[in-house]
Amino acid sequence: MTVRVLLADDQPLVRAALQMVIADAPDLDLAGEAGTGAEAVRMAEDAEPDVVVMDIRMPGMDGIEATRLITAGCGAQVLVLTTFDDDEYVYGALRAGASGFLVKDMALDDILAAIRVVAAGEALIAPRVTRRLIEEFAGRPAPGPRPRRATGLTEREAEVLTLVGRGLSNAEIAAELFISAATVKTYVTRLLAKLGARDRVRLVIIAYETGLVSPTG
Repeated sequence: MTVRVLLADDQPLVRAALQMVIADAPDLDLAGEAGTGAEAVRMAEDAEPDVVVMDIRMPGMDGIEATRLITAGCGAQVLVLTTFDDDEYVYGALRAGASGFLVKDMALDDILAAIRVVAAGEALIAPRVTRRLIEEFAGRPAPGPRPRRATGLTEREAEVLTLVGRGLSNAEIAAELFISAATVKTYVTRLLAKLGARDRVRLVIIAYETGLVSPTG
């Protein structure tokens, strides 16, 4: 299946670099390019991309608001383009429904791999950034009602959720619990359904917010 990708960044050089590598990937298709958040929202509604690669800092509507509107509207997965000094913005992007993060200094091939992973339903990208960001994010008070607690889980489901919260991949969880990767995938699918979570990033957040994983470890 071809993955349709929308690029949203106010820097033409960034878009041009990503456009070139997407054009060379037989399984990826460029759905469009946007230079502002508002343009990204309009194009997402019209082009129906599978994945939106979204810069945070853009003129007018920023990437956070655009992410909120896109995830609530067309339902595309959003990968946020970030740098290490963007933490405050990334916390907002998490709340808005971003499915993962791409670091702007990543190799282009790694960015393509991340797009494919998210399109396939795995959402925790660039662990060296994501784990640190989520740890910080989890320690901050969420606006609005308190999140639901992770109730109604079996002991094994709670174990899997804890390891997901620590940032382990399915293969790493399988090795830790001495079960198959396929079994781990089944547990993750159950957790998504039971906890009403959109994707793996939301499971990580729930693991922190409910105390299964602490920000210090």
